[in-house]
Amino acid sequence: MTYTPQRIGFLGPFGTFTEQALVSQPDLSTAELVPFRSVPDVLDAVAAGEVDAGFVPIENSIEGTVNFTQDALIFDYELLIQREVVLDIEHCLLAAADATLTSITTVLSIPVATAQCSAWLRNNMGTAEVHAANSTADAARTAGERIAGGDTTVAALAPANAAELYGLEVLARDIADHAGNQTRFVLVAREGIPASTGHDKTGIVVFQRADEPGSLISILQEFAARRINLSLLSSRPTKEGGLGDYCFIMYADGHIEDELMADALRDLHTKQGGVKFLGSYPAAGQQAHSAREHADARWQQADDWINDLRSNIRR
Repeated sequence: MTYTPQRIGFLGPFGTFTEQALVSQPDLSTAELVPFRSVPDVLDAVAAGEVDAGFVPIENSIEGTVNFTQDALIFDYELLIQREVVLDIEHCLLAAADATLTSITTVLSIPVATAQCSAWLRNNMGTAEVHAANSTADAARTAGERIAGGDTTVAALAPANAAELYGLEVLARDIADHAGNQTRFVLVAREGIPASTGHDKTGIVVFQRADEPGSLISILQEFAARRINLSLLSSRPTKEGGLGDYCFIMYADGHIEDELMADALRDLHTKQGGVKFLGSYPAAGQQAHSAREHADARWQQADDWINDLRSNIRR
């Protein structure tokens, strides 16, 4: 059964890419949407039960993992991913109606967004100072307020739809440094694992028992031996053991209901220092043919064979 929360917190204010991705989901757009100033504020509200679920960015095709979201889910909260949503991103420069690139001295946006447009900003607005905001829409709102107060030298790096919301004009469109800019967002809740759809992902964090040669390959072999594809592998400091003490974040194709996935997680839990489960949930995009499906069938045949052999043991 699809999880349809009634009250959803998201990285606000209204007009962010996060809101765009959220309302792209018909069953989620009818919920009460509650904007928050930061990702930790969203996750705090979910953990405290102030909202049923939270919706936050977690990965970008240019900049990679959104570390402040990923770290929060790993170290600070016990929440489960319910689904993922991928949104095509078009960064725009929003400014006063009579502004030009040369007249702007300050650009506001969230650091993840300015990083995605760093070359364009350097080449076209090299003298402008870049200041951090809590979100792209927060940058647009602040720019709108300053422009209304008479400061037309400020601009915001934000979605085009934020221009109308906050009294701005689109000065430049699609200014990301690389084509095909996409961001992945996740819906998180306090409990519950969505049922398998046949096109799913499972997220885990593996903490090593010891930092030694071959420790990573021993983790990867659990997936390779079972023909389970890893769609993302990254490492993060554990924040406890000093330099060189890392955990591994993995997103694998499949669901914990799958026998092979469950078997892999069981072995990792037995052999490694710890495994944190981030969720099994429907994957975004088109369903692709997977070698894992054939491996699942072979695993089930092998399990039936073993059970048949065991049935002949004399008791």
